Amino acid sequence: MKQILQSLKNGNTELADVPVPRLKSGHLLIETQETLISIGTEKMLVDFGKSSFINKARKQPDKVKQVIEKIKTDGLITTLNAVQNKLDAPIPLGYSNVGIVKEVGAGVSEFKVGDRVLSNGAHAEYVCVPKNLTAKIPDGVSNSEAAFTVVSAIGLQG
Repeated sequence: MKQILQSLKNGNTELADVPVPRLKSGHLLIETQETLISIGTEKMLVDFGKSSFINKARKQPDKVKQVIEKIKTDGLITTLNAVQNKLDAPIPLGYSNVGIVKEVGAGVSEFKVGDRVLSNGAHAEYVCVPKNLTAKIPDGVSNSEAAFTVVSAIGLQG
């Protein structure tokens, strides 16, 4: 399947071929119909990825403190390797997804295969999302309208 991923190391984004996520207990496997690009958040992530290591550190002082503590407990080389591994792992972009439930995990009774739902899933053909971060879309609400729900909810929370 296809998924949009970003490198934290250099900010590059790619449409990558990745495996369909495995269904987990308490989760739903959703086939994406539509996603919403949050210009502010996603531009910020791309800009962060393209910034220098120094600017990344300036933007995340709490992470710098964690790195310093890790150096004290685990040593410099181990910590540098951990930071490098974190930067090497691509991150999925997107968090406002509309789709159709394809599979329901153990412990999920609120949803069934075929339900039209919205979730905080990424820009991917399939997403596996916890049931508590998913909601059914009422009849009469279009996919495009429903895609704004997650971004709107975040805005309401401040």
